[in-house]
Amino acid sequence: MSRLTPFRFPPGTCIVQAQPPQRPSVTLHSPGITVMTDLTEVRAATTTPEETLRAARQTMIHQGVRLLFVVRELPCVEGLVTAADLEGERPLLAAQRRGVTYDELVVADVMTPLEAFDAVDYDDLKRCSVADVIATLKAVGRRHLLVAEKAGAGHGPWIRGIISHTQIERQLGQPIDVLDLASSFSEIRASLAA
Repeated sequence: MSRLTPFRFPPGTCIVQAQPPQRPSVTLHSPGITVMTDLTEVRAATTTPEETLRAARQTMIHQGVRLLFVVRELPCVEGLVTAADLEGERPLLAAQRRGVTYDELVVADVMTPLEAFDAVDYDDLKRCSVADVIATLKAVGRRHLLVAEKAGAGHGPWIRGIISHTQIERQLGQPIDVLDLASSFSEIRASLAA
């Protein structure tokens, strides 16, 4: 076995600058899969049902996400909590119902159980366009969709990815209003052109 030859850096040595991969720009006609965060490539951001809302918010800020998977024991998911769940009416109602302050609330008080969250099929997503994804978000009135792979031998369906309206806006370079119930491709194109 040979050893490496060490050396010392000269003054003025710099760090190489990361160059994000150049991806083609996303349009309404792009494949729907281009706006999915693939959980085989990006680690899922998680929290526990017992975590306080303040701690969950800090996790979101630290990880740069607006949704956390709620897990008691990986890899099984119990539910999801979004940034919107940590604000507004849900925490207020939960605090009143339990007779506690905001600081005493935990994720389980405001999370959406997995069974109540909308999902789309991974294979279907590969065959649709970004406009179809936007129309689906509008139809369900949500800012996130889960992407599921079909059950296989010895396992149930897997959560393969997540679609976020914020990610779509970033990739398209313009805002979309997913809570507006426009559903046709022409309505979506018209709202994005405005």
